[in-house]
Amino acid sequence: MASGPVVIGFDGTPAAERALREAAALFAPRPALVVVVWEAGRAFDLMEVPTLDLPPAGVDVRSAFELDQAMYEQAQRVAQQGAALARELGLDADGLAVADELTVADTLLRVAKEYGGQALVVGSHGHSTLGELLVGSTTREILRHADGPVVVVRGTR
Repeated sequence: MASGPVVIGFDGTPAAERALREAAALFAPRPALVVVVWEAGRAFDLMEVPTLDLPPAGVDVRSAFELDQAMYEQAQRVAQQGAALARELGLDADGLAVADELTVADTLLRVAKEYGGQALVVGSHGHSTLGELLVGSTTREILRHADGPVVVVRGTR
């Protein structure tokens, strides 16, 4: 078994909070890493998006950089809030905001591997009746490609 922290994917949603609470119940007082994945460069996409027959939105490089920086800072705040909640629940937790490289699933799997994660914990968002037969795309990709234990905590209906 890996000796690193329990890696908890966190985005501040109720499903992610529930996953964090369940992780604490299962793994406390072990070390944990609460990971928020954010999409670096997303603000720069606004510079290139054509809208109908209108010119691009008029976002300049400086504004895009500032927006991207604000998104990163928000991801850091959410990671620290998640880590604080995890510590309240008995985990020895740190927060980490990390830019996604390909997808959220790939990024969480990479972080879990790099940190020697004992397990990867993710929350599953509620789905419609038809969707209940399926697992969300991020969760499905994690389950398909994980090298170690994965805990999927279902959100409330």
